[in-house]
Amino acid sequence: MKNRFSRIGFILAAAGSAVGLGNIWKFPYVTGEYGGGAFVIVYLLAIAFIGLTVFLGEALIGQNSQANVSTSFIETSKSKNEKWKFAGFMIATALLILSFYSVVLGWILSYVFTSFTALPTDPKIAGDAFNTLITKDLSTQLLYHTLIAGTVIFIVLKGVKEGIEKINLILMPMLGLILGGLLLYAISLDSFSQAVSFMFAADWSKVNSDALLAALGQAFFTLSLGVGTILTYSASLPKEVNFVKSSVMVAIVDTTIALVAGLIIFSFLFEAGAPSAAGPGLVFISLPVVFSGWGILGQVIAISFFIALIFAGITSAVSMIEPSLMFFIERYKMTRKKATILCGSIFYLLGIVALLSMSASFGESLTFFGKNAFDWMDFTTSSVMMPSAAIVICIFLGYYVDKDMLQERFTKHTPLFVFKIWYFLIRYLVPVAISILFLHKLGLI
Repeated sequence: MKNRFSRIGFILAAAGSAVGLGNIWKFPYVTGEYGGGAFVIVYLLAIAFIGLTVFLGEALIGQNSQANVSTSFIETSKSKNEKWKFAGFMIATALLILSFYSVVLGWILSYVFTSFTALPTDPKIAGDAFNTLITKDLSTQLLYHTLIAGTVIFIVLKGVKEGIEKINLILMPMLGLILGGLLLYAISLDSFSQAVSFMFAADWSKVNSDALLAALGQAFFTLSLGVGTILTYSASLPKEVNFVKSSVMVAIVDTTIALVAGLIIFSFLFEAGAPSAAGPGLVFISLPVVFSGWGILGQVIAISFFIALIFAGITSAVSMIEPSLMFFIERYKMTRKKATILCGSIFYLLGIVALLSMSASFGESLTFFGKNAFDWMDFTTSSVMMPSAAIVICIFLGYYVDKDMLQERFTKHTPLFVFKIWYFLIRYLVPVAISILFLHKLGLI
């Protein structure tokens, strides 16, 4: 069928959704901030027991209903209660994330072109250049934001099979090749063994409550959970396909790329004698300086690295708009073209507000209660909307869906004990863990 994923298409599309800036940018700098190995172990445990549990839940709901997010909750509930349509709020989360995500991808695109010319040679120059880009160079930001938004809109206009699946069949293998090449170069460096030791030798003295919560948050958000993308992609997955095996494959791909990115980046940093705890500026400040010290080879590596980030980001961006498209197409009978124009216009315009809010010219007028519009979008989605959606998914599956139906869906593909473990986690452990993360991020505990 034209609008159905193949199994490999689903795995690559869902992996493309999960693999994004969180894997290649955020995971390494958060790992660096919390001391390496022990944090990585906690992160892997959180992926296995928290992230994968919710991922399986979203995949089951989507594949079972074969519908948009709102309708999926209604159709999967025991009572078929129309009130579950409000669980569809998570499509707004995805669209809001896409608004500022497109801006960040625009920054990365500008660094692709910068890498062809002259990379900054010291941290101060690099910091000043990045600061100038986001606070003063509005025309450049607007140009790249427009290019990213236009690319995303063009891809999704083609549909699930011809647009989303095809772009992931191209970009995900290319991303793998680029990261594979960078990893081979990293292995050739003397610093690679230091990077391996840093990432996999556990120093538990550096793990505190903040590190535990950061690992849980990173594991949860890197899998694109609570925004409707996995649920929506699963709705385009034929019912006979093994959703459990496909979900595990996505988690493995996502986690592997994060670990590979960490090994590459720490090898580069340690080779240049740069600190591991580079923070959020790692990609835009620390690494360009490292690359500049390697001459022509550094430029080639920089171009490859930033293109890999673009590929990862585009596949994630495409996934974020699809839940809202399916909602408007199915619930309001819009054509795909009209729905794409509507949703594309919303995230594009909100992205302009986000980039203006960081500028010297408009920042003050777009700052409220100590945060600019960009920071509010980030905070609201990551600290409020995504955890709320995940808690809703857990409560829904644990208490409002027929257990026998869930067991039947699982045991078609896995032994009964796997279902029992998953059901215990989704009903008790996972919602508590996410609630703790939620309350901590809000500063309530």
